[in-house]
Amino acid sequence: MIDVTLERISKQFGNVSGVNDVNVEIRSGEFFTLLGPSGCGKTTTLRMIAGFYYPSAGRILFGGQDVTNLPPNKRNTGMVFQNYALFPHMTVFENIAFGLQTRKQPKAVIQEKVERALAQVHLTTYGSRRIDQLSGGQQQRVALARALVIQPDLLLLDEPLSNLDAKLREETRLEIKKLQLELGVTTLYVTHDQAEAMSMSDRIMVMQGGVVQQIGTPQEIYNQPVNRFVSSFIGETNLWEGIIERMEGDDVYVRVSPTILLHASASHTSPTCNLRVGVPIAVSFRPESIKEAEAQHTDRAGSFITSLIKVSEFTGVSVQYITDADGLLLKAMFVNLGHQLRERGEQVTFFIPKESVYLIE
Repeated sequence: MIDVTLERISKQFGNVSGVNDVNVEIRSGEFFTLLGPSGCGKTTTLRMIAGFYYPSAGRILFGGQDVTNLPPNKRNTGMVFQNYALFPHMTVFENIAFGLQTRKQPKAVIQEKVERALAQVHLTTYGSRRIDQLSGGQQQRVALARALVIQPDLLLLDEPLSNLDAKLREETRLEIKKLQLELGVTTLYVTHDQAEAMSMSDRIMVMQGGVVQQIGTPQEIYNQPVNRFVSSFIGETNLWEGIIERMEGDDVYVRVSPTILLHASASHTSPTCNLRVGVPIAVSFRPESIKEAEAQHTDRAGSFITSLIKVSEFTGVSVQYITDADGLLLKAMFVNLGHQLRERGEQVTFFIPKESVYLIE
């Protein structure tokens, strides 16, 4: 296990900036995810860490040692590619053994390490099979075993689950996380899937346009987004714009429409937020934080909003609504615990607790 430090890393492709001024310290043994939409710079960053790209500026350190200009084979990293990059003419055993053979390990050692790696990914009886005889999930596990068998200091995974169906993707991500915890290897994971990032990561680095937007735990990223992009990209949210109409101690009142004055907390804001009367501001609140208005809510700080239901969705686990609140799109979600399903065209009054509203510059 090693820690990884990126010091002001940038990468130019001609006149195009792929990554700009990335600073981050990744802790030893941490599961660290690079998250963002396509083209945001996350894979470019991973490839610089792996040594496939050299940065245009900045330094990369493994355990305090500068590896910026070291070739990939000198960095002792294991990499799992999006398309797995397995050798189709080789058996499962031969694929996994390849890295050990290039390191000129003795045959007995190779045999022992490959068998152990096969057991780790639950493919003990698959060593003699050819790659085209495996399912997508099994191929993914072979790629993972090949990366782990060399006992890397750093495990790098570039969108490894994107080719799997939804159910298999969920099962495999649990296997990867379990294996990472057992081995304790420092892991960098690239994905555009928020659910993967939230469920697997110790910390997440959100990127957009080659620039780091926020670094934090899944809870921090979800509950305390630093800007509009992070708020809208991570999970579902209601993101409205308004003007601060008045402030009373910790209470902030934001006018978002002629009839809606949203009650928020001055202590629940992004770091760069400027709280002054008359200042334009964005408000974010999650669909799951919304309640159907009931008598007991009159004793709580918050906002009552009447909406017209446009779409009503029953998913089994939850009931989800898309509604019109004085011309604003409002999404609400309720866990299916006997919730009475409202129909399209119904009018419903929601309660939004003060502590659920997050203020963003």
